[in-house]
Amino acid sequence: MPLRITVDVTPRAHRPGVERLAGGGYRVAVTAPPHEGQANDSVIAALAEHFGVSRGRVRIVRGHRARRKIVEVS
Repeated sequence: MPLRITVDVTPRAHRPGVERLAGGGYRVAVTAPPHEGQANDSVIAALAEHFGVSRGRVRIVRGHRARRKIVEVS
């Protein structure tokens, strides 16, 4: 069964990283700008590395153009 998580994204961050929040969601900081899906691609790559899965197993379900996203990891 896939895992669905809430992700708050910080594009153009100085330091990239994935942080677990107290409420069960995640904060993902990426250095890429929110232009033409660059930040979304970086978020997928960061979460795939964090969870130890391939990039193809991580997809954005909701919030493609928003800072708060629903992401599915299978």
